[in-house]
Amino acid sequence: MEVMVTEQFAASGESVWQLLRDFGGILRWNTNGIESVSVEGEGIGAVRTIGIPGGIQLQEKLEAHDDPARSFSYSFTGKPVIPFEDYYATMTVVDEGDSECRVDWKSTFEHPSMEEGAARELIEGIYHAGFAALKQTVEG
Repeated sequence: MEVMVTEQFAASGESVWQLLRDFGGILRWNTNGIESVSVEGEGIGAVRTIGIPGGIQLQEKLEAHDDPARSFSYSFTGKPVIPFEDYYATMTVVDEGDSECRVDWKSTFEHPSMEEGAARELIEGIYHAGFAALKQTVEG
């Protein structure tokens, strides 16, 4: 299945990209349910471990990073926290004017143990919460 959530920001694409491009710097813009972040490795193949309440650790692997296109992609790795298979997500920042941009957050995945509606709702909820935190950071 594929899920895409898009959000508009009253901030330049470059300023938003400077926050998003740092794979290990997620706490600079999103503290929404995130207690800690650590990164092993550098560049493509780096793995970030995100600590969330309850002692749960979500691991994500950087699969692609394109500064000129303001885009990066990641997959889930390690012990599954969310019951999805072949999860692959991409965040892309698109200029919409001098001080406006949008961010597209798209993913594809299989959800063998969840109904499609529940899987879509789960991912969209995560993306909307992340966007709310990013909006608060860049727009105040």
